[in-house]
Amino acid sequence: MRDRFNNNVYRDCTGMTRRHMLRIGASGMMAGMSLPRLMAMEQVASTGLAAQAKACIFVFLEGGPPQLDMYDPKPEAPVEIRGPFATIPTVVPGTFFSEYCSMSAKIADKFTVLRSHSHADNGHSTGYHWVMTGRKAAFSDGEHHIPTNDLYPSLGSIVSRELGAKTTIPPYINVLQPMSAGGPGFYGAEHAPFVIESDPQQPDFEVKDLSAIDGIDPARNLARQRLLAGLEKKLSMGQGRPKVMSTYYEKALELIASVEAKKAFDIQSEPEAIRREYGDTQIGQSCLLARRLVESGCRFVGVDAPGWDVHFNCFPSLKTDLIPFADRAFATLITDLERRGMLDSTLVIMMGEMGRTPRVTKEAGRDHWSMAQSVCFAGGGVKPGQILGATDKQAAYPATEPIGVADILKTFFHQMGIDSTKEYLTPLGRPVPILDGGKLIPGLLA
Repeated sequence: MRDRFNNNVYRDCTGMTRRHMLRIGASGMMAGMSLPRLMAMEQVASTGLAAQAKACIFVFLEGGPPQLDMYDPKPEAPVEIRGPFATIPTVVPGTFFSEYCSMSAKIADKFTVLRSHSHADNGHSTGYHWVMTGRKAAFSDGEHHIPTNDLYPSLGSIVSRELGAKTTIPPYINVLQPMSAGGPGFYGAEHAPFVIESDPQQPDFEVKDLSAIDGIDPARNLARQRLLAGLEKKLSMGQGRPKVMSTYYEKALELIASVEAKKAFDIQSEPEAIRREYGDTQIGQSCLLARRLVESGCRFVGVDAPGWDVHFNCFPSLKTDLIPFADRAFATLITDLERRGMLDSTLVIMMGEMGRTPRVTKEAGRDHWSMAQSVCFAGGGVKPGQILGATDKQAAYPATEPIGVADILKTFFHQMGIDSTKEYLTPLGRPVPILDGGKLIPGLLA
């Protein structure tokens, strides 16, 4: 898929294009699954935890956003470290961002930046796997099938299993493409994401899986349903896998017939002023769609925003496209959620699988660097207006206690009211906890 502004093909250094990753459509879901197989959404778990957040919007800057050029600038460092961008003050006294995070700077009192996130995986697909599952990948980095998490479930799949559906809206949705490690793992197809592969930025955007099949009018559709019901009765499909599949079909039909779902996905009905506020960009309109989905009952929306793997001559694209687009989308999302009374109950997290190297390369780019990354948190019980943790003079390593992937996920599950120590058995009978270890991030929660 080409960017409408500079006609570039988004591709990370593994050679994987965004089009290559679009595996899910009306004719096939995750790993070839059809829509009915995704719609088992009645399991609601009682965790005993008081959830601060009722939903999460997880904005993933795929490829690795540069901490020095965004939320952890080092204005006193030499130019080969600090880069060409200026530093600006935020509304929080004594805190500073990059000049191209200007909208975020104006609302810095509404969210918190963690500067000391650190882990030891410099790979795209392997780092993505770690962030989305809490487990290190058992494969080497490079091009892999989507999803990459064959065994361990992703955050959204865990939310789907533990919290279930609130409405006819699927509890777990991916926008604009399947998240690399966003699959259900051994939880099974019923907890896979509903993936929207259409671009909400485009005027003809629609969710194809909610559209009636051409040539099948309501009467014929009803006849088909009656035929299926008759076959199920005749073949004694009242137990085991056939019963499960029957439930999937029922849920699929509910979604297709759901006025609520059609309304949630109808981004064209959003006031034009609001759409402009988010920005006429993929990430902007994806964040707007995410807000609409949460507003309609979705529990976890993963927004995959690619293009951040900039190894060569990175600063023009960071300046004109990547940082300003993400800055506007994130700042507007926080502001919009707050004015709608949704911010307190919606946890927003924005991060990537890694940061970028402190020293600018001879190719005028920044390479992979997982040892330091800035992560943004807002809403859902997060204490706003803070800078947590710090890095050294080059933003290379944490100068305070490092916060790992497990710590971020532990905090996420806690705020969502999910007991991360709970265990499930794999198909081979092995007990696996939702999360292995981790601690709540000190100072983050209100």
